Amino acid sequence: MSKPSALDLATGLGGQIAKDDVVSAVDKYEKYHGYYGGDQEERKANYSDMVNKYYDLVTSFYEYGWGESFHFAARLKGESLKESIKRHEHFLALQLGLKPGQKVLDVGCGIGGPLREIAQFSLTSVTGLNNNEYQISRGKVLNHAAGVERTCDFVKADFMKMTFPDNHFDAVYAIEATCHAPDVAEIELGNGLPDIRLTGQCLEAVKKAGFEVIWGKDLAADSPVPWYLPLDKSHFSLSSFRLTAVGRLITKNLVKALEYVGLAPNGSQRVQDFLEKAAEGLVAGGKKDIFTPMYFFLARKPLSDGQ
Repeated sequence: MSKPSALDLATGLGGQIAKDDVVSAVDKYEKYHGYYGGDQEERKANYSDMVNKYYDLVTSFYEYGWGESFHFAARLKGESLKESIKRHEHFLALQLGLKPGQKVLDVGCGIGGPLREIAQFSLTSVTGLNNNEYQISRGKVLNHAAGVERTCDFVKADFMKMTFPDNHFDAVYAIEATCHAPDVAEIELGNGLPDIRLTGQCLEAVKKAGFEVIWGKDLAADSPVPWYLPLDKSHFSLSSFRLTAVGRLITKNLVKALEYVGLAPNGSQRVQDFLEKAAEGLVAGGKKDIFTPMYFFLARKPLSDGQ
């Protein structure tokens, strides 16, 4: 599928938020965060509103710069960002042992890049769970364009309040999504996070929920190429040009121009500004080895008698 154009970026900015309300939405989102004096407990209490506003504001930027799959990946030397993302999605499918015809749930699916790739790779049916109406509507457009509407669909719901019957799915995965659950500042600000947890806390939460952890590891530890490299301003890549310092400067001026002529809503530049802060925070956190989006764990429900 071709990359989104500048016009696609302009028309998608703000998501489901009315054009005249984008500035107030940016104000409200920023006030949630510690970077601007916000309170962590308020973020947790209002996580659904906060995360929804975040994705309404940033989805077009994400797709324009990163593609349809909103996640990082461990990367091999000589491998492009796009190739590494696809390989990571195949890795998840293989780890889950997916078989043709199975039903799979993608928790926090974004606009559906991973679910489309995994469904086609594993010949399964994948349902994307998302609480953001704009991302779902965008995902449906992309499903239609990819011709996967029979095997890929979406359900709008808060993943803290899922209503699926027991054993409805054969497997479930989440890619950099459950971090938005309610139960540092720059990374939190620019990535829609109520707070950031230690890997040990994540594993403990999985065990408390009744799952058996099979294995877990920071996949970035053995990666020849740092996961944050595409966001590092000292790095240049033609294949990921929009993410480079030059590409981001061009996008910044493009958004400024689009906002000036009225094609993009007022407040769009401020959205890009906090995404730029996020990129800087992610790179700094990655270089200091104090933050990783690449911690993987595989868990299963305890086997019942006879299984």
